[in-house]
Amino acid sequence: MDTEKILNSLNRIKTSFNIDERRSGKYQLIAPILHEDGDMVDIYLQKSSKGASYIRICDFGMALMRLSYNYEINTPSKKKIFNSILSNNGIQNDNGNLYLDSHFDRLYESIFQFAGCIQKVCSMDYWNKEMIHSSFYKDLKGFILKELEEFNPRPNIAPLSDKTPIKEKETSVFKVDWSLNWKNRQFYLFGVTGSGKAKEATIALLEFKKASLPFFSLVVHEDIQNLGNKDLIYLTRNADKQYPNLNDFNKEGISDIKRYAA
Repeated sequence: MDTEKILNSLNRIKTSFNIDERRSGKYQLIAPILHEDGDMVDIYLQKSSKGASYIRICDFGMALMRLSYNYEINTPSKKKIFNSILSNNGIQNDNGNLYLDSHFDRLYESIFQFAGCIQKVCSMDYWNKEMIHSSFYKDLKGFILKELEEFNPRPNIAPLSDKTPIKEKETSVFKVDWSLNWKNRQFYLFGVTGSGKAKEATIALLEFKKASLPFFSLVVHEDIQNLGNKDLIYLTRNADKQYPNLNDFNKEGISDIKRYAA
């Protein structure tokens, strides 16, 4: 790879790029492109399988390693958002190595396109919380409607209001996200994404118990590790069964419901 030609092309707009050969055929781009904490974005250059007119821009897995220090892509919602970031920026993923094959004439623009994507990936834990919450409930609904049809699932139920669906304006009514039934045993399911939802579920469960309703409660967390200790303690005291994340519910929910109703 002609590094001198690459540098001449990149520095034509008075930038300060440099190239450092880390290993044979693997070159790190030293560039003034930084993460929010001031660390330089890891960008490497290689020969591309597309031919001599192309250069592969990649990170050798550094973005996902950096992200893993405080965030895991371990749920369908998070994976979906991660893949969406890559797709929207034209970036490929080869077993964790993120890359973009760029034509030499567009190398300068492609480097910033790639770097922008890496910055978004590395800050997923900050900018996509609301998107994850939205996807969590969408994924939960999709699983229930597809896999739990035999349990007669009913959404948005108010057990203290004759079990009729809640109208949008009736926000003061204690409700459950889903009502399930198996062998005449009633199950109330709550999806919990954080402190606010945990408090709502806890209060609703207390009210249902005061009314002596016959039910078994299921709580599906987006990520139980994100819940504060106090909220988790109160919820644990009142919920019958909790699932740390949606994956656990997907794997064990059906068999658990049938076992609890036996």
